[in-house]
This record gives sequence, structure tokens and C-alpha cells, in this order.
Amino acid sequence: MTLVSFFSFLSKPLIMLLSNSSWRLPQPSFFLVGIPGLEESQHWIALPLGILYLLALVGNVTILFIIWMDPSLHQPMYLFLSMLAAIDLVLASSTAPKALAVLLVHAHEIGYIVCLIQMFFIHAFSSMESGVLVAMALDRYVAICHPLHHSTILHPGVIGRIGMVVLVRGLLLLIPFPILLGKLIFCQATVIGHAYCEHMAVVKLACSETTVNRAYGLTVALLVVGLDVLAIGVSYAHILQAVLKVPGSEARLKAFSTCGSHVCVILVFYVPGIFSFLTHRFSHHVPHHVHVLLATLYLLMPPALNPLVYGVKTQQIRQRVLRVFTQKD
Repeated sequence: MTLVSFFSFLSKPLIMLLSNSSWRLPQPSFFLVGIPGLEESQHWIALPLGILYLLALVGNVTILFIIWMDPSLHQPMYLFLSMLAAIDLVLASSTAPKALAVLLVHAHEIGYIVCLIQMFFIHAFSSMESGVLVAMALDRYVAICHPLHHSTILHPGVIGRIGMVVLVRGLLLLIPFPILLGKLIFCQATVIGHAYCEHMAVVKLACSETTVNRAYGLTVALLVVGLDVLAIGVSYAHILQAVLKVPGSEARLKAFSTCGSHVCVILVFYVPGIFSFLTHRFSHHVPHHVHVLLATLYLLMPPALNPLVYGVKTQQIRQRVLRVFTQKD
């Protein structure tokens, strides 16, 4: 299934739901500003964003291809990594094309239903990425704390079920976003001060009551990030406890090094996201264009950097990439 057909497969039920709902009044299109206050420099801002998107496409497709082609990589760590790469492809492709069109060719208008679908994909797959990071922390915990039972505990059936739970959680938690937004009434102000359809930016444009939308959005954010960070923290607390009991500093260092890639990916995903969320919700002194840049980078940096982190830190992937290029030569 190609990326386009996957988008179409997930979008069709949502389009039918939003189009056929009897409670939905005709709604206007939205106008995406891009980076407010930096309109004259937007084509320069598009350059690094385009590079990040290109890195995300090339890097994640390469990761998926290598894992698919090499049977020796069909292990829990790499199967979870392939899930992460697939999610990153969808997440980057949900954000970058429209953002680049806004910044480069001034394609500011976006249809109402298209906007809600883009918002759903962005938030749902961000939730899924967080869930996969939890699964990868579980894999590291089992590999270090129960190494003799790693393959029996995390066999392909269990990994498939974990992947389904991550997918279903993201879909079920985020499907109310566009449905609740569809009940809102938008008056004259349909200008979104972003380069993509961000949930709270759309909610703020409504001239009807938005308490439910705001409360549900905050609840989902705190629930997903809070529980996932807690689960990752507990996993690494047990890992740390187990590693410190290993005799010899060299053995401890080797055990810690197996977690290096995952820790880097966690920091790349959560730190910019939490900072962007906190400044957007609670800081009124940060300029709006900084909010928008942070939010956009938060969606493009992890998909671009994750393959680089695992490519550099993971010997098997690095060797496979070198083998592919050597065979071509």
C-alpha cells in the first residue's frame, strides 16, 4: 500500500462522516497565513523545512526498505523501528506539502473538510508515535532485564498486537477532534495563524461555545503524553536498576549503549513538543511567529532526525546501508 493510498484509505470514512452529518452547517474555507509577521521571509523559511521533509522521506523509506529486505533485522527492536518510520512518513506528509505550498507559492486557502482531515492526521499520528516510543522502551526493558526470554516475550504476534493497540488508540482518541469541530459555528474570522490546521488555532476561530473542544483537547494531550512519559520513565528506571547491578564498567557501558538511540529519539520527540505545548498554552510573552515555527519544527524534526539517529547509532543498519551502496558501485 502506497502512502497516497494509505491516506485515501483512512480519509474516506472521515470525509463521509463529516459530509453526511445532518448537524453540520455549510462552513467556509480557511486561510492559512503561514508564519505570521514573517511573510516577507517565508520563502527562506521554506528552505530548511523542505530539507527536513526530504530527509524524512529519504531516511524513513530507507529504514523501511532495509528492514524489509534483511531477514536478520526482523527482530522486535527493528520491527518497532519500522512502525516508527511508517508513522513518521505519514506525519511529515500530513504537514509539509501544504505548509511548503503556503510558504512558497502562497496557496493559502484550504477547504473546511480538508483542514479537519489534516488536523486529524497530524494529531492522531503524533499520538501513535508516542505510543511506539513506549513500545520501544518496553523492548529495551525486556532485552536488558530479561534477555533470555526476549524473543519469547516479544514474539511477532505480541508485536503485531502492540502495533494494533497503538493504531486504535490514536484513531479513537483523536476522531472526536474533527467531529466536535464540525459542531462549531464559524462567523467571519476564518484566518488561521499557522502553516497547517492546528487544533487550538481552529477552535479559537469559532464564535460558538468551545469549552468542550478545549477541555477534550487538553485532556487528550495530558493523557497521551502523561501516561506515555510515565511508562517510559518506569521502564528506564528498571533498566537503570538492572544495569547498575552488572559487574564491570565496560559491561554497564555496553548495556547503556543499546538504549542510546531510543533515548535520543525520545528527547527529539518530547522536548520540543512539551516546550511548544507549554509556551502555546501558558506563555503570553513569546511572539506568535515563534509559536508557529516551534509547532511546525516539532512535526518535521522527529521524522527527519529519527532515521539519522538510528542509522548512526545502530551498527546493523549502518552496515546494511554501506552494503547497499557498495553493491551499486
